[in-house]
Amino acid sequence: MLSLRLAALNIDGVLLNDTFSPVIHQFIVSRGGTYTAELERSIFSQPQHIAGRLLAAAVGGGMTGEEALAAYFEERAAHVDRHPVRITPGTRQLLHRLRSAGLHTVCYGGLGKEHFDHHLGRYADLFDGPGYVCTNDIRPGLREITEDVFQLRPDQALFVDDVARVAGTARELGAAFVGHPSTFAHSHQRDLMREAGVRHVIDRLDALDDGLLRRIDREMSSDTFWSGTPLSAAGQGGPA
Repeated sequence: MLSLRLAALNIDGVLLNDTFSPVIHQFIVSRGGTYTAELERSIFSQPQHIAGRLLAAAVGGGMTGEEALAAYFEERAAHVDRHPVRITPGTRQLLHRLRSAGLHTVCYGGLGKEHFDHHLGRYADLFDGPGYVCTNDIRPGLREITEDVFQLRPDQALFVDDVARVAGTARELGAAFVGHPSTFAHSHQRDLMREAGVRHVIDRLDALDDGLLRRIDREMSSDTFWSGTPLSAAGQGGPA
């Protein structure tokens, strides 16, 4: 790699299936709220205390933020009972591919490390540094992961995430970003990523192959990653 030194992978929605979007949608519409792209944009990848306040406001403000957050996690637990958390196909192969390319790897997300240990502990030896960074208090946490945890510049890091808000921060910092938007029917993240100028969007982890990695690395080293070329459609016939 000419430029990249780190690959940071979001846990829920990338390495694990999306068990958040369906619950947030149901929480809002079941209480008479209207689920829109702007509402989704405002809630996703926020610290939990902020997300709780936004959820409460979205359903008319009859609950406090703390009450809304508690109700949300109760509903998510019921959802996970019906639709268990699963490791995304291709996770192990992706981790090996990133390490073979010479990149440090780390996982991050808004839940505590016990979530990582329970679901991805079998792959712990394929991650570097702390293995997992909880970003709830520092969301989205891109600068902290690169500079504080790995002593790197943001432009040496690639983030893979399912939320467009994270893409916007990556662009501001000059970090590389690959989108892995949810396939949930009511998700707006694919369109929001397009609006944010995300050029590389994948539907499968195996689409982040050696060719795409090296293309991203070349774009980062030539300072062209966030400018000038059409959106790619990796995972739907390869990058454009």
